[in-house]
Amino acid sequence: MRLLGDIRSLFLHRSLIMQFIKREVRSRYQGSYLGIVWSFITPLMMLMIYTFVFSVVFKARWGTSSGNSKVEFALLLFSGLIVFNIFSEVVSRAPMLITSNVNYVKKVVFPLEILPIVILGSSLFHLGINIVILIMAILIFTGKIYWTVILLPLVLLPICLFTLGLGWFLSSLGVYIRDIGQVMSVVISALMFLSPIFYPISAIPKELQFLYYINPISYVVEDVRRITVWGLLPHWNWLIIGTVFGVITALLGLIWFKKTRGGFADVL
Repeated sequence: MRLLGDIRSLFLHRSLIMQFIKREVRSRYQGSYLGIVWSFITPLMMLMIYTFVFSVVFKARWGTSSGNSKVEFALLLFSGLIVFNIFSEVVSRAPMLITSNVNYVKKVVFPLEILPIVILGSSLFHLGINIVILIMAILIFTGKIYWTVILLPLVLLPICLFTLGLGWFLSSLGVYIRDIGQVMSVVISALMFLSPIFYPISAIPKELQFLYYINPISYVVEDVRRITVWGLLPHWNWLIIGTVFGVITALLGLIWFKKTRGGFADVL
């Protein structure tokens, strides 16, 4: 019953969460001349750089039979990175989330549990912009957009829930163990190269492929590519299992956060 009450509390604070997300997005570009326009310029420039480097300089191919595979490599790489950025942004910032907002800890009535949601919301805002740019690029280079893109929210749900759970867990743990932020920076870098972002899973030796199949990020990256670049349906079995796993992770993270919150004020 207490858990249901905590979930209901998050829903009741939805307007506060939206206000904090807006403030988080605005603060990132505060003081710059172009402001929020940078959220469009940066990923667009990165996509152009990826396309040039991998299609012109490296002449890289993903291993598909498409005649436009040089450009396709850049699109596949970009689609993988924007998904991974959801995870990396939240997980990298979570360990310092409470310690950098000490003033909220002192306020007894402030719902600290909304802070990881705010970071996730800010990450999803930029993800939305990146997806628009990705779809526009696919339309320009291939001349078509697949109807399967409407499944994006469903495909992204597992990684959002999983990341939110980790955000609650790490933001609490970071209060008591300050080194956790340094550890996570190494873990994030390792996961980026251990996820099929720069290469397909088929390029991995069969005896090592199990490492990628136990990585939940791998499935989401692959499914986003399937529904946006290739127009295929996602892996439904994983989608069900991944969503259940994400829900469990999120609930456990919230329970951990609520149980450990009582000691924040004493440590800080």
